[in-house]
Amino acid sequence: MTALDFDPAGVALPLGHYIDGARVETAEDAIPVRRPSDSAVYGHVPDGSADTVDRAVSAAARAFARSDWASRPPRDRARVLRRWADLVDADAPALARLEAVGSTRPIKDALAWDVPFTAEGIRFFAEFADKLGGEVAATRTDQLGLVIAEPYGVVGAIAPWNFPLVMASWKIAPALAAGNAVVIKPSEMTPFSLVRLAELASQAGVPPGIFNVVQGQGRTAGDALARHPGIGKVTFTGSTRTGIAVMRAAAESGPKPVTLELGGKSPQVVFGDVPDRDAVARTVFGAFTGNAGQVCVAGSRLIAHRSVADELVERMAELAKALKPGPTWDGSTTFSPIISTPQADRVDGLVRGALRAGAEAVIGGRRLAAIQDGAFYEPTILRNVAPGTEALDEEVFGPVLTVQTFEDEEEALALADHPSYGLAAGVHTADLGRAMRAVRRLKAGTVWVNRYGRTADFVIPTGGYKGSGIGKDLGRQAVEANLRHKSALVAF
Repeated sequence: MTALDFDPAGVALPLGHYIDGARVETAEDAIPVRRPSDSAVYGHVPDGSADTVDRAVSAAARAFARSDWASRPPRDRARVLRRWADLVDADAPALARLEAVGSTRPIKDALAWDVPFTAEGIRFFAEFADKLGGEVAATRTDQLGLVIAEPYGVVGAIAPWNFPLVMASWKIAPALAAGNAVVIKPSEMTPFSLVRLAELASQAGVPPGIFNVVQGQGRTAGDALARHPGIGKVTFTGSTRTGIAVMRAAAESGPKPVTLELGGKSPQVVFGDVPDRDAVARTVFGAFTGNAGQVCVAGSRLIAHRSVADELVERMAELAKALKPGPTWDGSTTFSPIISTPQADRVDGLVRGALRAGAEAVIGGRRLAAIQDGAFYEPTILRNVAPGTEALDEEVFGPVLTVQTFEDEEEALALADHPSYGLAAGVHTADLGRAMRAVRRLKAGTVWVNRYGRTADFVIPTGGYKGSGIGKDLGRQAVEANLRHKSALVAF
């Protein structure tokens, strides 16, 4: 046992919705919530109806109109958000267990990364509360032109299950910093930690009704939230297919603006001049095995120069042996479960299809032997994947890497360009000119050079091209996306 181990049965769950500053129990259909580590049902959440969504949106609209959240001095709003971040830090042990018990996040990662990252993100966005107030326009000297930034009112947010706290905070914190109220629907597979996050916000001084959590499925609560006429703006992270449905629902009841961070099939391009191949192998490996590949920006396509491809694959095969799969409440676990048995079956189906079409599994290629009946899948590297194969073209959302090789820069960049996705890309080279040519050519919202993945800061925005989304999370752009602008022209 380690000092981080905990008993999943001993974690108290904050049940129900969180509306108008309090937990709310309803008589709606109950959704069983399973732990991915052992497939056990460990709780239930209500499947929020359109009436419950309306109740939450109405509470948010009242709070926006009657509280001083939007109108108070922006620095005061920032102080509340900083207090909230401090409470998140102070509650880290409980929040981390709540996050780990029912998600794919091992307790070690939840405690060391997810919770601190959530708190620091709230602090980052708090500092924008008094930084984005509009501008004075250039007009005739006998007139005054103003561009005034104002909150939308109520922001509707739908958060994913892969990093429940972190991804939700990217939506909640910039919206609150801009003066909005928020109604957020977490994934029905990871519903509980956001209720605790909302309780901490209330303790910090966020007025009742400004931050609300509605539980439920996407086709019920999510759809009702996206199309509610009282929602001023919608933000969603998830699959491209669901993002299209969210955008359609928002348009049919508005229209209203949307921010969508959607699917990806991100390439990692490795040129033959990389000086430290071991470091590159570790980077590539981590980019498709982190959180068992259940990451929007997962680097799931290795495009390597023929001179280094075999060596990289061999080194990654060795790295796979060191991973320790296990339940998320085990402090020694270093490899996550898949979120559910159906998702693990989907991953396996895509791999099976590639193998039937002639691909070779250098490592992996099958479900892991049962670990407490959890949904685990082996780290898998596929070579010789036929063009047009789903494993090569579609987002797998599992620990699966396809390998392609190239001879020259033009071929590498042509292979890297995906017809549908453009969320992120990685480039590894010692040639700065080549790196910058690749940055210019790659049609992706984020390009990492000689690294892969975000740092522990928030200033660089994230978002996709093509079918990978619209708009940006993180950075100044995330706050700006929660403000609308009014023009005023005053004649003297």
